[in-house]
Amino acid sequence: MIESCGFGSIVIGGRKFRSDLIIYPDGRIEDNWRRLSGHRLIADDIRALVEARPEVIVAGTGVYGRMKPDSHLLEMLEKLGIGFYAMANKKAMAHFNAELEAGRKVGGCFHLTC
Repeated sequence: MIESCGFGSIVIGGRKFRSDLIIYPDGRIEDNWRRLSGHRLIADDIRALVEARPEVIVAGTGVYGRMKPDSHLLEMLEKLGIGFYAMANKKAMAHFNAELEAGRKVGGCFHLTC
């Protein structure tokens, strides 16, 4: 469960992270996550997450929602049958937790600043 998030930080399972991260469906967290194209989210940025075969991926697009998913990424996820939700971090945190509570195999990626 994600406990809280704010500009530049997120708390998951009592641990505070200060860098962008990926949450895998098995609970692993990969911090210091970097995207290849800054504020654009492309398939290569989350390839390992997609390979983990979540039912749903929730993307926290930043406090102000500046990170945007690429259309090719959306098409790929749709073909694979993986649900995808991209929204500003506070809403993404709530949606991630709701998916988890519903028993879905959920993964996430969070941009912690803008």
